[in-house]
Amino acid sequence: MWPAIAGLAAVFLFEMLDNSILSVALPTIGADLHASTTALQWVTGSYALVFGGFMLVFGAVADRYGRRRIMLAGLVLLGLASAATAAVTTAEQLIAVRVVMGVAAAMTTPGAMALAFRLFDDDGLRVRALNIITTVGVVGLAAGPTAGGLVLRVAPWPVLLLINVPIAALAFAGIKRGIAADAPQELHRDPIDVAGAVLGTAAVLLLLSAPTRFVEDGARSATGWAAAVAGVIAVALFVVRQRRAAYPLLDLGLIARPLVAGGLAYKAAQGLGTASLTYLVSLQLQLDWGWSPARAAIGMLPQVVVLLAGGAVVSPFVRRAGLGTAAWISSASVVTGLAVYAALGTYGYLWVAVALVLVAFGTRMVGVVAVTNVMRGLPAERTTVGAALIDTASQITTGIGIAGVGTVLAARFTGSIAAGNWSAAQTEQFGNAVRIGGFGVTALAAALSLWAFLRARGAEPAADGSR
Repeated sequence: MWPAIAGLAAVFLFEMLDNSILSVALPTIGADLHASTTALQWVTGSYALVFGGFMLVFGAVADRYGRRRIMLAGLVLLGLASAATAAVTTAEQLIAVRVVMGVAAAMTTPGAMALAFRLFDDDGLRVRALNIITTVGVVGLAAGPTAGGLVLRVAPWPVLLLINVPIAALAFAGIKRGIAADAPQELHRDPIDVAGAVLGTAAVLLLLSAPTRFVEDGARSATGWAAAVAGVIAVALFVVRQRRAAYPLLDLGLIARPLVAGGLAYKAAQGLGTASLTYLVSLQLQLDWGWSPARAAIGMLPQVVVLLAGGAVVSPFVRRAGLGTAAWISSASVVTGLAVYAALGTYGYLWVAVALVLVAFGTRMVGVVAVTNVMRGLPAERTTVGAALIDTASQITTGIGIAGVGTVLAARFTGSIAAGNWSAAQTEQFGNAVRIGGFGVTALAAALSLWAFLRARGAEPAADGSR
């Protein structure tokens, strides 16, 4: 059992470590490869877009042809793409490598959740396993920038991506040894809905790209609005296609199940809140209060500490309270933290720290609980596409959260926000934007959490996962 858990944890370590460890190296990469600012944005953005865009497709493929098989193939692709970094000489080549790594991540991450859930029949053991696996990922997320900075002191930047080669090898060995091939009864053989796959991928790619344009160009961004409108149209066409297709890529009836719908809504609320809070606090500490990057990193420590230490609380808390109670309490913690920051965050660091702690605690808890509930609500042959839905919901709401508060900030703030040395008027404008954007995000996260609670209340999975 432990080889399997180690292998799945290594998959999550790659997912969380990748962009966080690379972000600190972007200036070095730009100088070494003579890359433009736009090219550097694509070094990280291309990975995120491809990862988010293809998760649903590969989740559906894995449910048909084997989660273990698709995951092992994805790990091989990840190792090869990471190794190719050693031969990169231009920004365009690096972007191509990052695209392939995004495909590999889309092949591996949803299957990791599904396989972790399949290892145990007991919900308590499932929570413990998911908690261990996600804790490793959180460690990677928290330690990534620091580890990247230390590595750059003694080695060239390609080493930061070459690290993925042994991680992929560890994951491959653990999964190969510890997890049996999928049983035929846990798969289904419906044909792949190619039109649905194209529409679904296009919808996610467009919805993920729109927030970036709004943050960079403001609320009047023509490309942002074009991507957002096209994304909504693609979603509508995808829904129509799935309702009419004989063998849909995604059975929409699955999303309507109480445990699945509730879990997705809880996860969406968490992604929305965490992204918007982290974005605003980062701006506040460095640009409003004038803290150095090092001091700002220390200022974010309450969040990091709770994310890391919270793993010790998750399993005992869920065991005592139950999955349903743990879900709404953790979501209430996220909503309360957002409200504290919106109301009091500009009045001193103490309130910022309180908000970070509350949101981090809720995030740590709801991440495990939401996954468990979604998996409990699905038939065994549909768990990977369910896991892909969880990640996709989180990715999209993360983008919406950043774009929402970023757009409010752009509308309220005069002058260049990145210039620093703000005037008293600009500080007041930022505070107004924090309150407007913060309370808006708080209201949306609260509405999602309340709907999730009402939807999932009293729902229990049948033996075949039919609830």
